[in-house]
Amino acid sequence: MQIRVNGKDMSIEDNWTLLDFLNSLRLQEERIAVERNQEIVPRENWSMIHLSNGDELEIVRFVGGG
Repeated sequence: MQIRVNGKDMSIEDNWTLLDFLNSLRLQEERIAVERNQEIVPRENWSMIHLSNGDELEIVRFVGGG
């Protein structure tokens, strides 16, 4: 299945949830926000959102600093 993540095309497994995909990237969940098809996805819904062919994700990482 093909999706677009931060402007780059990627192939992923069929039937993956958003959480499955994020876990495959080994991201620290508490430090990211995710938008799917131009809608912000609340963290509590990540395990319920099944990705579809053609989905567009934007993943934003929060970085501390001063």
